[in-house]
Amino acid sequence: MERLLTNYFETGSMILFGIGFVTLLLHNNLIKKIIGMNIMDTAVFLFFIAKGNIIGKEAPIIKGIHKGIEGYINPLPTALMLTGIVVAVSITAFALALTIKIYEKYGTIELDEITRMRGD
Repeated sequence: MERLLTNYFETGSMILFGIGFVTLLLHNNLIKKIIGMNIMDTAVFLFFIAKGNIIGKEAPIIKGIHKGIEGYINPLPTALMLTGIVVAVSITAFALALTIKIYEKYGTIELDEITRMRGD
């Protein structure tokens, strides 16, 4: 239990991931599914950024005195998460555009009504 309280960023990201996953699975509305997917993305970003941060070290921006390689954190996790955020925004925009097209064709964004209309 103590480790859960010590690693509160990781614990919070796991809770967020669970909320997003449940939202993605239980709702038939396409917009709610997209929101659940975005919550899951955010949880993954929070988890990796929390793992990339080391208490007592600084970002690798040299201001004045160079502290050596042990004084700075690795910038790679942060750079990868910035790339992941760009990809997540692009996927969200694409999913919303597809949702608009589905609404124009079927007049609804509820998956159970769409499958009933298609006869599947």
